[in-house]
Amino acid sequence: MTIGVIGGGAWGTALAQAMAGNGSEVRLWVRETDVMAAINETHRNPDYLPGVALSENITATDDLAWVAEVSPVLVVTPAQHMRSVLSDMPAKGQALILCSKGIEAGSHKFLHHVAAESVADSPIAVLSGPTFAHEVAQGLPTAVTLAAENMELAQQLAGVIARPALRPYVSSDVVGAEIGGAVKNVLAIACGVVDGAGLGQNARAALIARGFAEMTRYGLARGARAETLAGLSGLGDLVLTCSSTSSRNFSLGVGLGRGGSAAALMADRKTVAEGAFTAPVLRQSAEAAGVDMPVTQAVCALLDGADVREVIDGLLNRPLREEGV
Repeated sequence: MTIGVIGGGAWGTALAQAMAGNGSEVRLWVRETDVMAAINETHRNPDYLPGVALSENITATDDLAWVAEVSPVLVVTPAQHMRSVLSDMPAKGQALILCSKGIEAGSHKFLHHVAAESVADSPIAVLSGPTFAHEVAQGLPTAVTLAAENMELAQQLAGVIARPALRPYVSSDVVGAEIGGAVKNVLAIACGVVDGAGLGQNARAALIARGFAEMTRYGLARGARAETLAGLSGLGDLVLTCSSTSSRNFSLGVGLGRGGSAAALMADRKTVAEGAFTAPVLRQSAEAAGVDMPVTQAVCALLDGADVREVIDGLLNRPLREEGV
């Protein structure tokens, strides 16, 4: 069979490699002509996934219409560009699996809502979970959540994308899967700050736990299920990205913790730290829902240039409270 992938960054390329692993043909849409040429001519993506030899079953293209001829299509564009990319894609009722993590700025909409508004009549699912691109591309064992409101669709798509080293668990909680992926990016920045500021392992463990409480409060307020947030797409992804410099968001936080400015740190990157764009949107959404998210507020302050020590002191001097709230 033939599978489409939209997005030639590290994660999109890694998913294309995983999908090609069982002999499937993969059509990979990329924006940059040099990346397209490198994939087609050398079977490499040195800009975004260096060191990985790509399958000859992957064909890169800049033609969205050609990708849209197949189903399913894995959509791996940055969250803030998803609406524009999908609006340019011919609608043919193809199943879409959204693999990006974030909340749209301005509208505060989850990505499955953005996709539904952009592409008519397409069944939509969300893939989320603890996934470093280079490990997926290398065929290392990975488990993910595949969520769709229609469980029959989720099970069908899980059968299509499952590979020996890529194991999808199905869910009907699309909102929960999206919230876990979006919020953990913001919390990963916070954990990177702890590392960069030299605050120790105790502080990082405490931040992960309190961050998860924050994720849960917000998720439940927005209609997510607690078991989803405690699963692969929530707690699982949170643990992964809050403990490794392989996480772009964690690495950004390390730089902030060492006193760097967000603008300078992000200007040096080819890849996107989605948490930096999600944080202010999440803060606004949480405020509208009446949900207290102090860690998210702290990350927003740091991204806006606040002093690291002042922000940390502000968190440590919050009023004492009962742990479960």
